[in-house]
Amino acid sequence: MKLVTRLHMLLLTLLILAAGLGHVQAAETLRILTWPGYADPDVVKTFEQRHGIRAEVTTIDSDLDLWKKISQSQGRDFDVFAVNTAELQRYIRQDLVVPIDRKSIPNLARQLPRFRDARAVPGIERDGKLYAVPYTYSEMGLIYDPQQIPAPPHSIAALWDERYRGKVIAYNGGTHSFSLAAQSLGYSSPFSIDEKQWPAAVEQLIALRRNVAQFYTQPEESVALFIKRKAALMYANFGSQQLKLLKAAGIDVGYALPREGALAWLDCWVVARGARNQALAAKWINYMLEDQPGQVLLQRQGLANTTSESPFFKPDARIVWLEAAESEERRNLLWGRIISGDRASKVLQP
Repeated sequence: MKLVTRLHMLLLTLLILAAGLGHVQAAETLRILTWPGYADPDVVKTFEQRHGIRAEVTTIDSDLDLWKKISQSQGRDFDVFAVNTAELQRYIRQDLVVPIDRKSIPNLARQLPRFRDARAVPGIERDGKLYAVPYTYSEMGLIYDPQQIPAPPHSIAALWDERYRGKVIAYNGGTHSFSLAAQSLGYSSPFSIDEKQWPAAVEQLIALRRNVAQFYTQPEESVALFIKRKAALMYANFGSQQLKLLKAAGIDVGYALPREGALAWLDCWVVARGARNQALAAKWINYMLEDQPGQVLLQRQGLANTTSESPFFKPDARIVWLEAAESEERRNLLWGRIISGDRASKVLQP
């Protein structure tokens, strides 16, 4: 009897363990694609525990990286991702994102008025449907070493100043780089380069490449390069996030906004076409509008959130919100050739 009882107990234990393992394996997984600092482990853990799910976070370092990851899988590899309003347009055109039910995001009511009204935020609505929920934003300014540049550089022309050759750090991205070139050349729009303007824009970026010590893609990488290269000037693609990181590292830096207008991005959460559970993706977006994620973003990354006023953003500053470029593909193709060291004639080849 004792042997039979022990066998029964062993069998029962194995059944319980198997059931538990099956439960773990059956736990739903939310696949998140985002920028560094947008989904820190402790923030993600709170969400996992609240909903009894697992979350897989994949980070990207450029708009091009984001596009490749989503477009190559037709949006099937991720459930929710972060993208700026300008880049968002091609995801909508390619049917890679789906409309978001406003009722599924009750925390929209917590957003600041300028973000709460979707009609006032260009690009997040189409045909009356909401495709994106604003999350964080920053202008792209000029970070400088006051020991090498005593007076704040109030023009993006400083990036081309030969006095700082080999001491400039810049962002490695075709879309934004061509917008910078367009601004520096006085084009009417940094987001619309016509056929006659391309040669001059390419020449301008080749000149920038010659002036730059190194290009970066990640905020932390930019800080390391600024210190290592003893840089005089850096174009801050991540804005206040990089400023906070440098100051946290004990580096004395200044921050200036160019008079041509500081390009500014607004990152939003969107739901991928291939989301396995759109309701869970909506819960993630709703959670991101709570106090904890917003304050973590502000305190750790130096980035504003859309539910409280930013100590960094200056409403009276001349800001140029990003818009969709005439061709992200062409800009990135030409930029890749420029970075590789090609001459203008080769860069512009079909």
